[in-house]
Amino acid sequence: MSRKLIIVLGPTAVGKTDFSIDLALKYGSPIISCDSRQIYKEMSIGTAVPSKEQLDAVRHYFIQTKSVTEYYTAGLFELEALELIESLFREGHQTLVMTGGSMFYIDAICHGISEVPQANIKLRSELTARLKESGLETLAEELRALDPVSYQQIDRSNGARVLRALEVCLDTGRPYSSFKMDKPRPRSFEIEKIGLTRPRAELYDRINKRVIQMIDFGLIEEVRSLIEFRNLTALQTVGYKEVFDYFDANGDASFDRTISLIQQNTRHYAKRQMTWWKRDDSIKWIDI
Repeated sequence: MSRKLIIVLGPTAVGKTDFSIDLALKYGSPIISCDSRQIYKEMSIGTAVPSKEQLDAVRHYFIQTKSVTEYYTAGLFELEALELIESLFREGHQTLVMTGGSMFYIDAICHGISEVPQANIKLRSELTARLKESGLETLAEELRALDPVSYQQIDRSNGARVLRALEVCLDTGRPYSSFKMDKPRPRSFEIEKIGLTRPRAELYDRINKRVIQMIDFGLIEEVRSLIEFRNLTALQTVGYKEVFDYFDANGDASFDRTISLIQQNTRHYAKRQMTWWKRDDSIKWIDI
């Protein structure tokens, strides 16, 4: 029997967790998370970490195992996740279940991450200062001029990602996108990708309700506890950035407007996720 990794992907709030738990129980598999934010210990409410009941139902890996202060990348995830996958196969598993919505983490497992140059600390500091002075849109426009491919593919609302792509362009004289691997790295197991969808109106309604639920569960207090880390890459995340801006406004911003912005930006992120994956003909889509 061939060894298989099933990756359950889809836009935020589509229902990946429950679907994956059912699938994992069917195959007697743990769940390997490929969510680039649920991996952080300090971020739970705003990242929709699975509930205690869900975590108890099936063993999960890569859920709240890192600190926001740790340096962590999709490349490191590739190394750690592949080591875990091989270990679980050696234990006797024939089918494993992975789930998440982080496009780069999924690509890391399916294709591998290219050897992008290490950070240029001096250049990064300069770009960070420019980001604060001129705003994200200015850096994004510069990225578009140097690397239109990355400009189209990257999450341009994520300052850390825009800054990193521009940093590589300026540091190497090559487009960031040129470091993408031409051929996927070979894997010792079969990969099957299952994409979950819902009608757009239904998905957007679920997103809006989830944001309200996060507020009720204490998102504002969670973000407040992370103020000292707000400039770290992990905190450049929808749901956190908007609340930091709300704090900065010192009462001048509407709380209801902040909630609306989180809902709107989460919907935009879901749309970007679907745009990314619709180019992948190997995904088997299921409307749930």
